[in-house]
Amino acid sequence: MSDAALLLARIARDDRAALQALYKLQSVRLFGVAMAVLRDRDAAADAVHDGFVKIARRAAQFDPERGAAEAWLGSVIRHAALDIARRRGREIPTDDATLGDTPVEADQLDSLAAGEDGARLRDCLARLAEKNRQGIVLAFVHGLSHPQIAAKLDLPLGTVKAWIRRGLMSLKECLA
Repeated sequence: MSDAALLLARIARDDRAALQALYKLQSVRLFGVAMAVLRDRDAAADAVHDGFVKIARRAAQFDPERGAAEAWLGSVIRHAALDIARRRGREIPTDDATLGDTPVEADQLDSLAAGEDGARLRDCLARLAEKNRQGIVLAFVHGLSHPQIAAKLDLPLGTVKAWIRRGLMSLKECLA
């Protein structure tokens, strides 16, 4: 059983030290998951906070027989981020530019991903070498850190960083 799964079992028994340890262990990766959805640091931080409140309340619902703790945690944070994105879509925009950006409806986000820009991105990703694409997807879609990707792929950290850097440079050229 992973460290995260063991900590979730302790959190289910109201162990606050375990919640703090889980936050230290997973918060960077989970922030990446929220950033992938929201693309806004403050909103992503809110999603991580909201997610950890849910994790504290629902830790007993985690079943290690159904999947990895890390995947369950990612799902909780992703749903918290999607909730924030949906709430933003319900905000009423004003003409006052000092109040921030005009919100994007949640279903508009889906149509954007399915639209021309999403198709261009998918096309550019498909043109990348498998190693570059895999690193980018693990980092930006799954929210894994470079060390986590290196461990998952059983590769040196420098190799993973180079693959991701080269892949991002190729994506930038392709999308330009």
